[in-house]
Amino acid sequence: MNFDKSKELYEDSVNYLPGGVDSPIRAFKPYPFFVEKAKGSKIFDVDGNEFIDYCLGYGPIIYGHANESIVEESRKQLELGTAYGVPSEKEIILAKEVIDRVPCAEMVRFCNSGTEATMSAIRLARGVTGKNKIIKFEGAYHGAHDAVLVKSGSGMAGKPDSPGVPEDATKNTILVPFNDEEAVTKIINDNKDDVACIIIEPIMGNIGCVPPRDGYLKFLREITAENNILLIFDEVITGFRLSKGGAQQHYHVTPDLVTFGKILGGGFPIGAIAGKREYIEQFAPSGSIYQAGTFSGNPVSINGGIAGLKLLTDKFYNDLHDKGEYLRNGMSDILTDLKLDFQINGVESMTQVYFTDNEVYDYDTAKLSDSKGFLKYFHTLLDNGVFIAPSQFECCFLSGQHSTEDLDKTLEAMEIAFKEL
Repeated sequence: MNFDKSKELYEDSVNYLPGGVDSPIRAFKPYPFFVEKAKGSKIFDVDGNEFIDYCLGYGPIIYGHANESIVEESRKQLELGTAYGVPSEKEIILAKEVIDRVPCAEMVRFCNSGTEATMSAIRLARGVTGKNKIIKFEGAYHGAHDAVLVKSGSGMAGKPDSPGVPEDATKNTILVPFNDEEAVTKIINDNKDDVACIIIEPIMGNIGCVPPRDGYLKFLREITAENNILLIFDEVITGFRLSKGGAQQHYHVTPDLVTFGKILGGGFPIGAIAGKREYIEQFAPSGSIYQAGTFSGNPVSINGGIAGLKLLTDKFYNDLHDKGEYLRNGMSDILTDLKLDFQINGVESMTQVYFTDNEVYDYDTAKLSDSKGFLKYFHTLLDNGVFIAPSQFECCFLSGQHSTEDLDKTLEAMEIAFKEL
């Protein structure tokens, strides 16, 4: 493929944007391609190359790019205004839709991003419990705010923290391995009077795709309830992706609070904190815990979210389930034929392959993967018209617009890539 124009733009962009990008995970060597447009399951770059897209904006584009109904509803809203600074009726409509779908949701506070949602949820948990410590899991990414930017996955993989984060900002953050009941029990026994919350990605989506072991989420629900600790599900990735009610519906475990982003906005920036009424109503102005944002409840994002959730029916999820199974079964057949003992992790429309023969169930086991081999795999797929996130520690996503033809072409490209390894 020809990437000459992307190279030109990259060489220009590094003069104005750090690393030539606005988020570190978008960078890869020798330079990223620059997008021109996207439609359905495809993304098109400035050089005219076409790719089947499994990055999907890192998860939000479950409906497919430029979905006609979302585009049309958003166009109508743009003509009515883009920011008001006062409430609109559609905020109520989307809140009711979230409450109808999500088991723990009795009240909703909209914000602008997943990072803002997790930051506010942690503040809320501390405020209502009067305790300061939080428990997070090694490799979990809950946004780019100081309290959780410790041993995060994805673009921070391998870095325990970030320069510019004061030690005081993370002194109340306790790290534990994912899928380890004994570690959580010990930490809580040692700190039970000080822990405000456990925050968890129900599926670890920033070290690839690592699901919880059977009963693990139920265990967390029980031990937090017993010790006056709030359980927060960070469903910025899994929310409205695994099912109509997200991971909590999929795994039949109801947390106290949940955070959303990505899919909830119909392709526009959004975040939300939802949960039990007794907690959410503690946010100002009905309560004393401060949380605010000029663009919170932005009418364009809210309208996009309403239009998008209408598309997410039971049939939509059933079809997505079948696509996920089809892709993973095809990948498994290829690896078996090639006698490659790599690990395929996946749940519903989320999938990742790990270049290791070890079971991947937490951050440490994910780091055993051959990341250099993964990059070679990424570039071979790209050269064959398939775009995945350029990191072993990200996830591949499916949309409602991926066809069987797309999946078959993808499996052909994967076979080429695996053969080269």
